[in-house]
Amino acid sequence: MELELAAGGFGAMGSEARLDVLRILIRAGDAGLSVSEIQERSGIAPSTLAHHLKFLAAGNVIAQERQGRSTITRANFDHLRLLADYILCECCMDAPQEVANDD
Repeated sequence: MELELAAGGFGAMGSEARLDVLRILIRAGDAGLSVSEIQERSGIAPSTLAHHLKFLAAGNVIAQERQGRSTITRANFDHLRLLADYILCECCMDAPQEVANDD
């Protein structure tokens, strides 16, 4: 993953409200939630929620799909896994390594 793509994803999650919405969607699983269900669970005003959903979608951490008159929103688990792998892939690379027989 390129730095710019990773920064976009992490930036999209860069507010308490957007992180809360993403957490709600992660808890909902693959079925996702309608915008009204997200609003009900988050308590965020509809116009403000639309703004946050726009940011999350632009960062590719959520996906939205029209189903009839509703919009179903889901966490983009594949992209979230890539972001997690990106940030953790070099975990402890610069940490001193212990030798197994070092007493």
